[in-house]
Amino acid sequence: MASNGVQDDFTTPTIMAAMLTMRSGSTDKKTAAHEYLGRFQKSSNAWPTTISILQSDAEAEVQLFAATTLKGKITYDLTREITPEDLPALRSQILLLLKKFAPGPKPVRVQLCVCLAILAIQMQSWKDVLSTVVSTLGNDVASHACILDFLRVLPEEVTEGRKITLSEEDLAQRTTELLADNAEQVVQLLINYAQSSPAAATNPQLFECITSWLREVPVSVVVNSPLLSAVMNGLSDDKSLQAAAECLGIICRETKDVDDNLETIQALLPRVLELRPRIQALVEEEDIEGFKAITRVFADAGDSWVLVIAREPRHFRPLVDALLECCARDKDRDVIHYTFGFWYELKQYLTLEHYIEARLQLVDVFSKLVDILLTHLEYPQADNPNELDLFDGDREQEEKFREFRHLMGDTLKDACEVMGVSACLAKVLDVIKLWREKYGNQATATTVPHWQSLESPLFAMRAMGRMVEKDESTVLPQIMPLLVQIPVNNEKLRFAAIMVFGRYTEWTSAHPEFLESQFSYIVASFQTESQEVLRAAAQAFKYFCTDCKHLLGPQVVQLQVFYDQILDKLPEASKEEVTEGVACVVGVQKTEDLYRLLKIYCDPLVQRLMAKANNANDDKAKLDLADHINLLTHFAQHVVPYIPTDANNPAVKYWEEVYPILSTILDNFITFIPICERICRCWRFQVISYRTAMTPLLASLANKLADGFARSKQGCFLWATSAILREFSEDREHVDDSIAEHIYMFFEAQATNVLRMMSDIPPIDLPDVIEDFYRLLIDALLYYPHKLIPSSLFSPIFQAAISALSLEKQEPVSAALHYIRDLLTYGGRNPATSGDRMAAASEQLRQLVKQLLLSQGEALVKQTMAGMMITFPRDCFADGSGVLLGMFEMLPAETTVWVDRTIRMLPAGTVTPAEANRLLTKIKEKLDASDPSNLRQVRVLLQDFTNTYRRRYVAPRDGLGELEAARFHFEG
Repeated sequence: MASNGVQDDFTTPTIMAAMLTMRSGSTDKKTAAHEYLGRFQKSSNAWPTTISILQSDAEAEVQLFAATTLKGKITYDLTREITPEDLPALRSQILLLLKKFAPGPKPVRVQLCVCLAILAIQMQSWKDVLSTVVSTLGNDVASHACILDFLRVLPEEVTEGRKITLSEEDLAQRTTELLADNAEQVVQLLINYAQSSPAAATNPQLFECITSWLREVPVSVVVNSPLLSAVMNGLSDDKSLQAAAECLGIICRETKDVDDNLETIQALLPRVLELRPRIQALVEEEDIEGFKAITRVFADAGDSWVLVIAREPRHFRPLVDALLECCARDKDRDVIHYTFGFWYELKQYLTLEHYIEARLQLVDVFSKLVDILLTHLEYPQADNPNELDLFDGDREQEEKFREFRHLMGDTLKDACEVMGVSACLAKVLDVIKLWREKYGNQATATTVPHWQSLESPLFAMRAMGRMVEKDESTVLPQIMPLLVQIPVNNEKLRFAAIMVFGRYTEWTSAHPEFLESQFSYIVASFQTESQEVLRAAAQAFKYFCTDCKHLLGPQVVQLQVFYDQILDKLPEASKEEVTEGVACVVGVQKTEDLYRLLKIYCDPLVQRLMAKANNANDDKAKLDLADHINLLTHFAQHVVPYIPTDANNPAVKYWEEVYPILSTILDNFITFIPICERICRCWRFQVISYRTAMTPLLASLANKLADGFARSKQGCFLWATSAILREFSEDREHVDDSIAEHIYMFFEAQATNVLRMMSDIPPIDLPDVIEDFYRLLIDALLYYPHKLIPSSLFSPIFQAAISALSLEKQEPVSAALHYIRDLLTYGGRNPATSGDRMAAASEQLRQLVKQLLLSQGEALVKQTMAGMMITFPRDCFADGSGVLLGMFEMLPAETTVWVDRTIRMLPAGTVTPAEANRLLTKIKEKLDASDPSNLRQVRVLLQDFTNTYRRRYVAPRDGLGELEAARFHFEG
């Protein structure tokens, strides 16, 4: 197949030269070689060239590339480029190649087996697949490996190879012929092979084959055959342990429907339990991989049989104990994570009233599990008790340990639900007391011995935080006084204690007698030099202020003094957290005090803001200024008093004073995007928070947003505009109709500016503006459909949206598609907007939308399909097919014609007329049927077609030809 009208020269020498370049060439040459090989893989020349390479003595890497290319050709291009008469010859070629590569290399052999399997699926006239392959390959040892590979990949390709362009009916029939009809023969083949020699009985390929066919063969057939004994024997052989363990795990998983497999489970249970002595043996031998494999078997059995474990806890207790032993012996934390899913699923049943008896019988298991987890949560020990870097500087290893602790924390929560939170907390208390008894007296101002044993229960307590009810009054009142005595000279301990306090702020709000000591501990922690402790303190401070804001109210003025003192020493994220905290405390004060408190808190911030603005001479200083604006925004978000409509809002009164300062900063830094974004964000939240109380600022704010967009061309001004559009729409209470009218006129002015810009500048240079514009339009369509749809801007906005679909960036394409999908609802009986105003105009709007689609629908269908086949980012496919579905619902006949025309525009050779006709025939069949659900099937047909096309077609380098998006022009 030619690409872009240019015929490349594809020969065996040029392909091998490109492969050599990929291995050792310069970056530019590698890129060119990669593109050349990609075009080769899509070309019709690939058929003879790949087979020629495979027949040659080329090195293994080149042969693997050839085999992979051949696989792609058979998958995507077989029906287009190979006639039915030539299929037997292709089959013979592959079988000959398989005989050649039967001894290896294995990667090439496996790819050729996949080729043969995919060919077998599509070659529907080939009925005796299994016997042909077995008889052709012969009976020597090398052929056995090849046959086993083919048997393994066949079910995988049939059940997962949905890329093949067979109809659903043909694929279903072929699945029956290749799998169901051959299942009994395959089982017998595998039994015969397993019994043929000791080496065969422990061949990992045998177990991989059984695993693959377990999806097609009833699991009871395998369990009741000699194959189960072969699998069990394989577990005792080092070379086959992994494959046999995986196979046994899959066998267990296949019995997940326990009520249908009770007899099979009863047969499997003793065989699985035979493995328990291996746990200790593998640990003592330090065979980590073997230990992992055996643990996975127990975990698979537990996950699959968890329901019958809950029903018969006594009978299945040995299996639960085996899993617990795996956790207990896992000193290096290599396998415990395999069991997490089991403990979670078991907890799900045991916490149901129906299984209360099982809960009583297994609660001791969870109690032991908590003890094990508390040990595993400990940081590694070090020779130096003051050493905090316990991973020898390996940050990746330390991060993995931290992530792992959070997973263990989830399992700890599962145990909490079974045992009860107080029982779990009591274990934490016991560990803390034990540490105090053993090491408390040895702690000094510089050393905390065995701090890991104290930090672990603190982490566990933090993990359980969400499980603890506010009224817990048994254990926490004993623990909290101990925590405020945690040594502050050990960074890890102090961090852990702060995180606990931050997690339990809701409990503290219900137990105010503990507030002062905890809050003082947090406040004192801001004096540390440790950035990690500082960040933890800021986060905990925010939670205290959020959850205990009413308790902290009397200290609101003193809090400002502290806030002002520490603000400048904090990292940026911590500044925001602390600011959010104090803003929450200010927000619950008496209404009459709010203006004064806002001045006390925010005036110093504004003074800092002006100083930063005066000195912002480089990008770093400007970014610092932008970040500082965010601090004011937190007060706008959280200081939101309830004020009667006819009264002045004290918060708005304060923001009126700040507005000129923000406005001036915006004028001075209009070319610096982050500052524009932060100021727009601040104003947006003011509108959202104070709604119609912002009316006094509305006119100047709207003018500033319009002027800001005109000068900067930045989408953030549209983003802020959408908040005004929502809050001052006609359906809002206490909004004067004249204000709503002016707001809509303001929107139209903004929209006109955007359309002019999109007419002058290609969409590729405006992705952010396009995204924000169509997010704004979604709101405009929702709140003002009776104004927008009849307006002169309606059609240009739609045409601009079609133009935007040519982009290859997710956010703007997604926003445009969402707008189009919402718009399509107004052409039907279920528009996105409802209400009296909408009801009166709905028929008129329906007709206007239909007129628009009749004139612009073909362009929309063409661009949407071009996107789905070539240009759309992956996450836009669903919305693209949603647009096509909406078009079929509204204009089925016209949309069918437009889809047909679009497919005929595709570059020559990329879709055969037969494929195009087949798709259109199926679409018409679905549309002609009376079942409404068939429309959904049309969507599936288009998704499958566009996905298949996308996988096999190289996007042209010189444009999309007839599918190229028309350039948007606006004359308004």
